[in-house]
Amino acid sequence: MEFDIVIVGAGPAGSTVARKVAAAGFSVLIVDKRQELGSPIQCSGAVSRHALLENGVEPDTEFIHEPIYGFKIMNGLGGEKEIDYRKLKPNVYGTQEGANPLGYVVDRRRFDRYLLTQAERAGAKAWLKAEAIGYEQAGDDVIISIKHYNKIERVKTEIIIGADGLRSQVGKWAGIKTHIKLKELASCLQFVVDGVETNGLLELITGSQTAPGGYGWVFPKGNGYAEIGLGIIAPYTNVNAQVHLDRFIKNSFLSHRFKNARLLEVQGGGVPLASPLKKQFARNIILVGDAARHVNPITGGGIHTALSGGTVAAEFLIKHLPSGDDNSEKNLAEYQDNWLEAFGNQMWKLYDVKKKIFKEKDITIQDKKLFETMGNYFSPNSDYKKI
Repeated sequence: MEFDIVIVGAGPAGSTVARKVAAAGFSVLIVDKRQELGSPIQCSGAVSRHALLENGVEPDTEFIHEPIYGFKIMNGLGGEKEIDYRKLKPNVYGTQEGANPLGYVVDRRRFDRYLLTQAERAGAKAWLKAEAIGYEQAGDDVIISIKHYNKIERVKTEIIIGADGLRSQVGKWAGIKTHIKLKELASCLQFVVDGVETNGLLELITGSQTAPGGYGWVFPKGNGYAEIGLGIIAPYTNVNAQVHLDRFIKNSFLSHRFKNARLLEVQGGGVPLASPLKKQFARNIILVGDAARHVNPITGGGIHTALSGGTVAAEFLIKHLPSGDDNSEKNLAEYQDNWLEAFGNQMWKLYDVKKKIFKEKDITIQDKKLFETMGNYFSPNSDYKKI
């Protein structure tokens, strides 16, 4: 069995690569060890509208929970900043009720399934419950072994795309340094609830009284549903995320809003607030998404960067595969150069900002960096700077 590329991991990054490369006429196999994509959910699901559109994903009610029209940042000490694009005059975004929002909160299970379906429609072949267990060199190509329904399949390919998350096995096999420091890994927990009023804004709560080393959030999911969560960094606290989240819900300045909340689901996991990997490729190997640490180091948001990184990788492969060049590190290095130009340099700048503001002190509204980061994320222009 042979494919031009094999992608390990069917999250947003992997499925984006699969869709674009398959649409260009190459043979693609994408595998994922999970039966249900998007699980376990470790993400609040916020993504900007322009992030979807610029990567070829049309907003669809199939995966959208709630449109987003702005954001609000509070510190519980009286500091508060808000931007609601429905209220701006002139309204450059057309975000008045009924028009295009800035972004969306998406259902990750349905979103990931949607992206994979689009890849399959473009011509990619997908295997779920299929675990990549190793690879070996075969001249300029590689043979990857995949356990699929208790059978070991050996698949020959030119390139393996590692889109298999923070603890990427593909990266480890290739000898890429993927270690992350404990102080750069946020422990995130969120409760999905009903009975909480929201108003189309992403709400972020800073300060050590809420989330030491990180921040809390209240995100709308529509029809009275919401996500209430936080991310903390272990060196800044000696209690776990659930203790902090319980305190926030029961004893914070926002507790009155949660008195009628009913718990429906608990979600959580580790989210990197680290730099991107310094090296994201090896012979026959390219890493994308969380595997390459394409995650905003301030907010922990990874959907936008996963989609964009997948696009960068796909565009590189569409150019590289028919070129006749071998798959050496030297020839694959262009992928990382392209990524740096597209958005990698900005991620490194954000990492420098993160190191300055996420110190052993409260993150105050006066720092402005979290507000600016959210503004840049959702707004290609700089309207938020006027607020």
